Amino acid sequence: MSAPAVAPTPTAISLADAAREIVEVGRFLSVRNFVPATSGNFSRRLDANHAAVTRSGVDKGELVDADILALDLHAPPPPGSSAETHLHLHLYRDRPHVAAVLHTHSMVSALLSQLRQGEGELLLRGYELLKALGDTRTHETTVSLRIFPNDQDIPRLAARVSEELARRPEAVAYLIAGHGLYAWGRSMAEARRHTVALEHLLTYELETMKVRR
Repeated sequence: MSAPAVAPTPTAISLADAAREIVEVGRFLSVRNFVPATSGNFSRRLDANHAAVTRSGVDKGELVDADILALDLHAPPPPGSSAETHLHLHLYRDRPHVAAVLHTHSMVSALLSQLRQGEGELLLRGYELLKALGDTRTHETTVSLRIFPNDQDIPRLAARVSEELARRPEAVAYLIAGHGLYAWGRSMAEARRHTVALEHLLTYELETMKVRR
């Protein structure tokens, strides 16, 4: 995957506008069964030092504005925010161009990441849909999707992810084994595109594994 083009910090937006984007993407991903029950979490950068994130324990297809919390990127997450907020915070602090982060819990992302956990990464090759990821312009490439072991100590997991992704500036996503997908983008639209494309690419890989058995 090509490295992302150098981009300035995204334009600042209000909490109300961020909430609208998050509510809309929650409905979009929910109807595709990417965030069953109350799983998943979403966030949107507000400015260089703040972001908005979903609160914990809410069906992402039924989000309302009150379910979206503002947070300081350099302070502890606010009470009631998603338990995995630290994973969002690290991405915003490490990558100033990131405007939105989406975490899904689809069947294919949880299952395939568990099956391939021992490899430490999932290599995606030759698919036309790879051109939906970042600045990739050809299917004749290999995209590495890092797979991290699940860990209930989220700050520790976030630190591990941050350290590894520092060596992968071109990355637009990663997997947590048996858990799901984290994808991001330079806008909410790009984060959503990456999420949908990767969910399909993971499905291709799982179906290929079945055929080869």
